Amino acid sequence: MKLGILGCGNVGAALVQLLDDQREVIATRTGMRLEVTRVAVRNLSRERPVELAPEVITRDAAEVVSDPDVDVVVEVIGGIEPARELIRTALSHGKPVVTANKELLANVGAELFDAADAAGVDLLFEAAVGGGIPIIRPLRESLAGDRITRVLGIVNGTTNFILTRMTEEGVGYAEALAEAQSLGYAERDPTADVEGFDAGAKAAILASIAFGSKVVAGDVYHEGISGISAADIDFASRLGYVVKLLAIAEQVEGDDGPEIAVRVHPAMVPNTHPLAGVRDSFNAVFVQGAAVGDLMLYGRGAGGAPTASAVLGDVIDAAANLRKGSHASIGHLGKAVIRPIDEVRTAFYLNLDVVDRPGVLRAVAEVFERHAVSIRSMEQEGLGEGARIIFITHVAREADVQATLHDLRGLDVVGRVGSVLRVIGDDLPSA
Repeated sequence: MKLGILGCGNVGAALVQLLDDQREVIATRTGMRLEVTRVAVRNLSRERPVELAPEVITRDAAEVVSDPDVDVVVEVIGGIEPARELIRTALSHGKPVVTANKELLANVGAELFDAADAAGVDLLFEAAVGGGIPIIRPLRESLAGDRITRVLGIVNGTTNFILTRMTEEGVGYAEALAEAQSLGYAERDPTADVEGFDAGAKAAILASIAFGSKVVAGDVYHEGISGISAADIDFASRLGYVVKLLAIAEQVEGDDGPEIAVRVHPAMVPNTHPLAGVRDSFNAVFVQGAAVGDLMLYGRGAGGAPTASAVLGDVIDAAANLRKGSHASIGHLGKAVIRPIDEVRTAFYLNLDVVDRPGVLRAVAEVFERHAVSIRSMEQEGLGEGARIIFITHVAREADVQATLHDLRGLDVVGRVGSVLRVIGDDLPSA
């Protein structure tokens, strides 16, 4: 089976090396010899960690996907265009495609899945979510007979590294981000990671596969971690929680049928929850099913070698299916009814700086009561002439909590409404 690879950066080069290392093992196990015959790159003169013969490398990606000597196409260039058109062309030529392109799939995945089905070939994308963690195939195949109720996880290694350093070393956000950049975990412009866009794209893909509905990146509510302070981390620790950036997709019953709530935001996770122990740049995805119960898959969510491992697994599947004249179908993705963030229900953590005088707690409690937000626990500490009050609420509707915060800011006894974080736990119901 002859492979055409679009892109030879971090993942592409690691894939070429892994193929070279594993070629004989793969041949023994599968009866197939996988050979890289074409590689499209942007810069022919750039030095690469793998050796490629001059006749293999080209700048013309379109030539690779239409080459009759290429059996399977691997797309690792990223972005929406020209990746979309190249994949569509490959599929129309009857070539299976393996991609690691989360941005593409989170925006136009349904279109490409339909094109693959129409062509009768594979479009596989295990590496698009969670790097080397196998999560797409379990959702699509192993759990296909179960009713998945919730998928939540840590799916961005950059933000998890930053939050780990803030938690374990007590450093501030800026210092932790600078360390992540110096180690190569964060880009010079880290916006996509720290503001939740990267995790949001992955959340859309997970929701689409878990619930069989067309969920796109624009459906995902997202907040990042740039507003998280060392004080927030400290408060969470004292209360028995750790702060993580979570991607959460839930299927819940609405007034007119099932709805999907999908969001990315920092959350306080109980120290007893399996996700609380996921450190540094590692990722983990926690799946809850009606029959299977709780599952968690954990591993390296980024990096050339782990991602290449997931890509190669898909390549072997695609090549084997092509040889047999079959393909793996995502199936029909129905129209998603997205639950607005205002209607999502969860618990909240918040803190207020207030004046220290009689009647303050009563005034604050009246605001909570007015908006039907029940207080689960409260802690108070002195701040010179004032005080700080820390609340964790029972599960409440987002809109009611936001209305509560608005009115609290208008109280003359409240000097500042500090951080507000959602609280996720084993004992809390879904949205």
